[in-house]
Amino acid sequence: MANRNWRPQTALVHGGTLRSHHGETSEAIYLTQGYVYESAESAEARFKGDEPGFIYSRYANPTVDMFEKRMCALEGAEDARATASGMAAVSAALLCSVKAGDHVVSARALFGSCRWIIETLMPKYGIETTLVDGTKMDQWQNAVRPNTRLFFLESPTNPTLEVVDIAAVASIANSIGARVVVDNVFATPLQQKPLELGAHVVVYSATKHIDGQGRCLGGVILSDKEWIDKNLHDYFRHTGPSLSPFNAWTLLKGLETLPLRVRQQTESAGRIADWLAEHSGISRVIYPGRKDHPQADIVARQMKGGSTLVCLDTRGGKKAAFALSNALEIVKISNNLGDAKSLITHPATTTHKNLTDEARAELGIGPGTLRLSVGLEDVDDLIEDLDRALKAAA
Repeated sequence: MANRNWRPQTALVHGGTLRSHHGETSEAIYLTQGYVYESAESAEARFKGDEPGFIYSRYANPTVDMFEKRMCALEGAEDARATASGMAAVSAALLCSVKAGDHVVSARALFGSCRWIIETLMPKYGIETTLVDGTKMDQWQNAVRPNTRLFFLESPTNPTLEVVDIAAVASIANSIGARVVVDNVFATPLQQKPLELGAHVVVYSATKHIDGQGRCLGGVILSDKEWIDKNLHDYFRHTGPSLSPFNAWTLLKGLETLPLRVRQQTESAGRIADWLAEHSGISRVIYPGRKDHPQADIVARQMKGGSTLVCLDTRGGKKAAFALSNALEIVKISNNLGDAKSLITHPATTTHKNLTDEARAELGIGPGTLRLSVGLEDVDDLIEDLDRALKAAA
């Protein structure tokens, strides 16, 4: 089916569909490892790239291919590779781009595992790295060295929802011939388009909003076809971070309802953020849709909406944060996000526990900081749940 410049909601239902001769309505799950060739000559031609078709499901699979094509239609990318998890996507996108002796500049506000790759894994293999305050363009510029090859950032960041000026970072990278990799998971492809802003590679944990219902792991890397063919293809083929066909099918089902879910979650998150900002038990609220967001001007310029997440600080530190979390009934304690169910986590003791106290303080993660992922429940029920829990915590 030809993609006729469909709008996102149409592309997310029909994009990349590959039907068998049975004409199934729902996408088929091709649970197969390998593929049969009509002849030895056909096998030879397929391995040489002279004949189209699938070879081995570690390289490509029809169900996974549908997911990749649908993500390309949504993101506006030329090509994609789906991975077994979000971290598989991040690590593959970064490691296939550099070699020993190269230098990487990264925003310091990262998910804990992403920061481990930058600070611990890359230096083990002779790759130099520098962490900067991603919101300050002079720090990106000053960190550049003759061997700088890659910039990496999240925006909005995990968990304090900082927003980085992607176009400005891309401009610096382009001036030195480096590439920019953006982890866009908090914004989703619906709220922010890094490729349109000048980024070269976009990565997602599809485990989050794309699945959106707590069912499976997945990730995806999107870029231009030349970069994927030259940098990612062989890395992906030989290291094997491939996505399961069943998970790809699950993610295809998630994409069908992504706009409906993200729109509702964003509207609810905005209302909850405004309510929390007026509560005496909360000392700070960070939400990209509010005028008091530290980078409100950049949010207005590069994002189409707010976020499904709210960052808040409780008065009373860790004790108050734990008491609030434990008193909630509808909102569940979990380190996942982007789910249909509202979830809350304490970053200092979970997702960012491996950072030093000083590093957490630099990121604005205090003992009373909580990250709230807003789900699909009735927003008034969620506000009542938070109100009851805050009273109990007080």
